[in-house]
Amino acid sequence: MLPILKLEGTPYERGLAHGRKARRLIEHNVQVYFERFQHEGKLTLKEARRRAEAYSRAIEEQNAEYAEEMQGVAEGSGLPLWQIAALNVRYEIMYHQFSTNAIGAPARAKPDGCTAIATLPERSAEGHLCLAENWDWVPEIRGLLLYLREGDLDILSFTEAGIVGGKIGLNSHGLGLTINGLNTTDDDWARLKKPFHVRCYEILRAQSLEEAVKIIAQDERPCSANFLLGRAGEGAVNVEAAPRGVLALWPEDGLLIHTNHFLDPEALGVIEPPNEREEHSIHRLKRTQKLLCEKPTLTLDDLRECLCDHEGHPYGICRHIDEKEPPHERYQTVVSVLMDLHARTLWISDGPPCESEYQELRLGLEA
Repeated sequence: MLPILKLEGTPYERGLAHGRKARRLIEHNVQVYFERFQHEGKLTLKEARRRAEAYSRAIEEQNAEYAEEMQGVAEGSGLPLWQIAALNVRYEIMYHQFSTNAIGAPARAKPDGCTAIATLPERSAEGHLCLAENWDWVPEIRGLLLYLREGDLDILSFTEAGIVGGKIGLNSHGLGLTINGLNTTDDDWARLKKPFHVRCYEILRAQSLEEAVKIIAQDERPCSANFLLGRAGEGAVNVEAAPRGVLALWPEDGLLIHTNHFLDPEALGVIEPPNEREEHSIHRLKRTQKLLCEKPTLTLDDLRECLCDHEGHPYGICRHIDEKEPPHERYQTVVSVLMDLHARTLWISDGPPCESEYQELRLGLEA
C-alpha cells in the first residue's frame, strides 16, 4: 500500500512535513532520476543541476507557494533545494531530452504509457462522473498519497515522493485530474514557462472546469502534456497542450479516452518526434475504446477490468516491464487509479492492477 501523508498549515509547513516523513523515499527518487538523466537522457549531473536551478528561480516568480513548499521539502528531507527542484521539473528535463538530442537534432522519443479515461453519468451504472488511469512510468519510482486540508478545500492526490502537490487526484469541489505525457519537436525546457507539475498543483485547487482549463492554456508551456479533467455536475474535457497552443476534446457517447499521442496534431500545428513506441499508444487507445464502447453502461468494475487488460503484453493497457529493454529504459504501470467524482472517492493500486489491491480513500473522511 502507498504511504499516506496528511498535510496542513502553510506551504512551507506542508513541505517540511512531506520532507521529514518521506525522507528515505525522496532520497531514493533523487538517485533514480539522476541515473535516468544520465543514462536515458544523456545529461551530465552538472547540466541537470543547471536546469533545476534555473527553474527553481522561475518557479519563485510563477507560484510563490509552490516554491515555498519545495523549500520545505528540501529542509525536511535534508537535501539541497536544487535536487528537490530537479524532481519537481523532472518532466521538463526528461521530455526535452526525449524530443531533442544533445546537438538539437530530432531524436527518437522513447517514453510510452498512461491510459486515461472519463465516463460521463449517462454511461455510468452509478449515474456518476468517473475518471480512471493507469500511470505508466519508471518502475523504481516511489509514490505517495497526499491528503491536503487548506481552509475549506480538501485535496486527495497521488504524487512521486518529493514532488509538491499531486498529478492525479480530486478535490472537494468535485474536480478530478488525470494526465498523459506527450512530445513535440518544439518541446524546450529552456523556455522556462510554468512547469507541468506546477500546473497540476494549480489545477487540483480549481473550482470549475473553466478555471482548470485556463490554468493549462495560460501562457506558453515548456513541454507538451495531456490533461483529462472532470468535475461532478459539469462534465469532462480532454486538453492536449502543446508548447504554443491547446486543443479541447469533448466526450463522444459519454466517453473520453486518451493515451500518449496527439489525436489531432494537425489542428495544433505540431510535429511529434519519431517514436518507435507510438504503436503501443495507438494500440492502447483502440483497445480501450473496444473494451468500453461495446458496453451501454459502465461500472467501476468494468473500468478496473479494462485497466487490467493484457492484450499486446507487455505493452498492454496494464503495462509490464519488457525484459529486453535496457534497465534504464524500462517502464511499467506504477499505479492504477479509479475516481468517482460525485462520491469524492479514489481507489489506487501500488503497482500494476493485475497484481495489486486497490486502496480506497474518500474526501471528508480520515485518510
